Amino acid sequence: MVPGLAIILLFLFSCGGNNGTVSSYEFQSLRRGSIAKTVSSTGSLKPIATVNVFSQISGKVEQVLADYNDEVKKGDVLAVLNTDTRRLQRNQLEAQVKKARSAYELQEINHQNQERLAERNLISQYELRQSRNQLESQAADLAIAEANLRVAETEINHYAFITSPIDGTVLSRNISEGGTVVEGASANSTAIFVIAENLREMQIESWVGELDISSIQEGQRVRFTLEALPGRSFNGAVSSKRLSPSTQDGVVSYNVIVTVDNADLSLLPGMTCNMEFIEESRENVLLVSNAALRYTPSQLSASQVEGIISAKRGALTGTAPETGNREEARSTAAAGQGGGAGTGVPGFSGGGFSGGGAPGGGMPGGAPGGGMPGGGAGPGASGGSGGTTSRTSAAVSQGPQYKPLWFLNSEGKPDCILVIAGISDGSVTEVSSPDLTESIVAGTQFILRERVK
Repeated sequence: MVPGLAIILLFLFSCGGNNGTVSSYEFQSLRRGSIAKTVSSTGSLKPIATVNVFSQISGKVEQVLADYNDEVKKGDVLAVLNTDTRRLQRNQLEAQVKKARSAYELQEINHQNQERLAERNLISQYELRQSRNQLESQAADLAIAEANLRVAETEINHYAFITSPIDGTVLSRNISEGGTVVEGASANSTAIFVIAENLREMQIESWVGELDISSIQEGQRVRFTLEALPGRSFNGAVSSKRLSPSTQDGVVSYNVIVTVDNADLSLLPGMTCNMEFIEESRENVLLVSNAALRYTPSQLSASQVEGIISAKRGALTGTAPETGNREEARSTAAAGQGGGAGTGVPGFSGGGFSGGGAPGGGMPGGAPGGGMPGGGAGPGASGGSGGTTSRTSAAVSQGPQYKPLWFLNSEGKPDCILVIAGISDGSVTEVSSPDLTESIVAGTQFILRERVK
């Protein structure tokens, strides 16, 4: 017997159809691997927290002690402002404090004398009260002078030294020695330093459309790549899904925050990420190209395809084909397959179909929701095939959604195995079936597409 593979290769170059045309085929084997159903998006890397550092006083910059990318600790001095003018103001304020204290002490002695005179009824209560008010006024003047002095000392000893409020990395420096800064309370002020907290932990801000946002949950695993780092893949997790929508050009989307580990500091703020939110994943499953699930033999009519599939459906489910189409199914299967459900492929035990088409359709005359011919009679179809397909469609919705994978049997004729399609990543799909034995998986080449000449 000529090996099945040799026959397949022969039909790769030529195969006679019903109308004398010649077809060439492209094949693919099933393979085992991992697959994930994902939601795609893009995002931008950002530090988890950034702090804008402003100056609390205006003045000339005397020293700059931190630069871009420097690692700083909380309390580290970043810059020093010139304090010559403030030191002169402090001397002036010290003199005002001495003057206010002297006036207070003098009034205090005067008030004590007034109290002694009042005890002897030598002055009125009004005069005593007036003396007390003057003492309190002098005490207030002294307190104001002392407070002004403390402000000046604070500016000289603290505010003139601009320090880091957090542990982090300097992302931006907007001052230079000799320049002038404006206090942060001013409307004209700008941040003189921008510090990112812990770049070893970062986040991605992404936007997900309203059609996919229901698939995003907190804690969900995310993988992403960057054009700046080709060949590498990174992982993260959804930390929050913000409920405030954004509408742009009529498209509604939601902000999703993803936390990522950056222990090696290879991820930099501002990098653009191509993201995949993993909705569902499978490990060590059989995978096939989506093109194979969309394929239908062009050399078979719609009724022949339906007959083959009906026979296999009956074999798989243990039921006979639909009434009115049983004899046609038997005769078509025998004529098209060279002997009923047998395939000529070692280890194949027949199969069945209970509905559902390949993703994206691709089969002429397909019924709604599937890729099977039969909405109307195809070439060579009997007049009753349309009604049969309607009954088949009703039965399909009640059972597992099988899809056909086509191959060439040992006689070089199209045959199929019915599989249940699982999750898809857009290019390949997870498949399973009782008929997918190890020998079938290892020895069968499934048709991806054909070219008719």
